Amino acid sequence: MKIEWTFAAKNDYWQNIEYLENQWSEKEVLNFINEVDYSLHLLAKGNVIFTKSDYNNTHKMVIIKQITLYYSIENETIYLLRFWNNYQDLSNFKLK
Repeated sequence: MKIEWTFAAKNDYWQNIEYLENQWSEKEVLNFINEVDYSLHLLAKGNVIFTKSDYNNTHKMVIIKQITLYYSIENETIYLLRFWNNYQDLSNFKLK
């Protein structure tokens, strides 16, 4: 399956990396990047669908305990919507 990143997903991804670089070590940065790569590889294979979220036609998967990926599937394309930091206030959560 093809994977498309939304602007919000790209922004979240880089903000998470920036936070890890500033607050943690290179080890945690590389772990996050590797976990994202592995998770996207699983999704691209197309034989795994993760938990449905509370949002219409949207699934979620935990990348690391602090970050959840929200995504949708249309035809043969997976749209990455958000890499949400689970410690943030959910009232600020918007998919698009």
